[in-house]
Amino acid sequence: MPSVRRVAHEFLQRRGLTTVFGNPGSNELPFLADLPDGFRYVLGLHEGAVVGMADGYAQATGRPVLVNLHAASGSGNAMGALTNAVAARTPLVVVAGQQVRPAVGVEANLANVDAPALMKPLVGWAAEPACAEDVPRALAQAVFEAELQRRPTYLSVPYDDWAAEAGDNSLQVLQRRVQRAAVPDAGQARRLVEQVTSARRPALVLGGDIDTAGLFDDAVRLAERLGGPVWAAPSQFRLPFPNRHPLFRGVLPAGIAPICEAFEGHDLVLVLGAPVFRYHEYLPGRYLPEGTRLIQVTEDASAAARAPMGEALVADPGAVIELLVKSLDAPAEPVGAYRPVPEPAGAEGGRLHPEQVFAALREVLPEETAYVVESTSTNAAWWRQMDLRRPGSYYFPAAGGLGFGLPGAVGVALGRPDRPVVGVIGDGSANYGITALWTAAQHRLPLTVVLLRNGTYGALRWFGGLLGVPDAPGLDIPGLDFTRIAEGYGVRAVHAGGAEELRAVLAEPADGPRLVQVDTALTTPS
Repeated sequence: MPSVRRVAHEFLQRRGLTTVFGNPGSNELPFLADLPDGFRYVLGLHEGAVVGMADGYAQATGRPVLVNLHAASGSGNAMGALTNAVAARTPLVVVAGQQVRPAVGVEANLANVDAPALMKPLVGWAAEPACAEDVPRALAQAVFEAELQRRPTYLSVPYDDWAAEAGDNSLQVLQRRVQRAAVPDAGQARRLVEQVTSARRPALVLGGDIDTAGLFDDAVRLAERLGGPVWAAPSQFRLPFPNRHPLFRGVLPAGIAPICEAFEGHDLVLVLGAPVFRYHEYLPGRYLPEGTRLIQVTEDASAAARAPMGEALVADPGAVIELLVKSLDAPAEPVGAYRPVPEPAGAEGGRLHPEQVFAALREVLPEETAYVVESTSTNAAWWRQMDLRRPGSYYFPAAGGLGFGLPGAVGVALGRPDRPVVGVIGDGSANYGITALWTAAQHRLPLTVVLLRNGTYGALRWFGGLLGVPDAPGLDIPGLDFTRIAEGYGVRAVHAGGAEELRAVLAEPADGPRLVQVDTALTTPS
């Protein structure tokens, strides 16, 4: 009779979940015993970094990924990073090690009496099997729930379950297949086409799900047939459209009033692959201008249900894009040339303006470079200087939780070895996931980290002004030298003192991980 562990390992092999991101504790060791050939274990030195790496890897590959954590404190350490994975709708399968069953009820050390309850407000599905024989089925459910919901799932398994006999029925999970198809029916399709084709001034809003689903180029074709302006949805974590395309108007501001203002004069707003909307700054006002209709198309039923306005169709945005492209006439004339990049702003006092740093990246690095960005105070400078025309070129912490950037860059580099990967990281956020440098060094990833050091939490300073709190403490972080920190983790590091030195460093081939520290002037996100 096969063991629970053997059936679980074989199921994971058949589903392609053979890369395991983890930070093992004693409860996890029985699951990790006898891993079959072909499995790869990626060690992170903190659970937050583990989840960030897995998040980047899953987004870059487009496949679910397995995360192995501890059920109690380890899962707690990971929850901040999980918020980004939830907002990005990343299909992580978190399998956590619980104490042995007889020790859970008495709250032995390293036990979590109600492990699923810890995670349920956050993940899409959480459980602990009622008995050892149910572990293979529950593991299969965790995988399928992650795939179907496009959201992290969580399974807590008492560690004595792995050695138990699985039972004959458990082998049924090895043959299981669960799929989803969500194409509008004839009536829905007809109504949608009529609403879009009859609009006089349509506008298009695209979410990160468009890039995640591989619909970047399809979105361009649809936009050029509609001929109206295109925005990226607010709080964007992936770039769904070329940012210098003549129809692109940028990322929508994350406030109610400014979004309403942006839509002024448009009779229809079509939102594809995004919630409506992920507001941030509280800037109250009307949701939509008078006379403006909104239609949302998303696979995320929860996002459709909670939207405060408009109508929603829960369907595959790819199928809807294909339907609309076939229904709209091709543009009579080319849409025009891509917008040129302005000259970068300069700075004084021996520091570079962030625009100078981003201009160097754009001019020196290949067009297919994938950027993982976590430097929030330089957001406006980033979009002024970059020219991103390829799918999968931009990753950002989806829930705004710091600590995604460095681990996420490691995960993207692991998942896309065919592309150059650059992490653009602020000195404030770098400390949240700094241990990911060690993983990059151990795997000799050709990853470049450009560390922007301005000695302060720049985005918080900006928010202090918005909220009328100019004198908040704890906003400065002087005395950090990331070149020395990186070298301690085994990563080659250099301090680039000027724009030409930065260009020279970037032009060198990256045969392993490297960190380039650049002192930059303080800027604001917008």
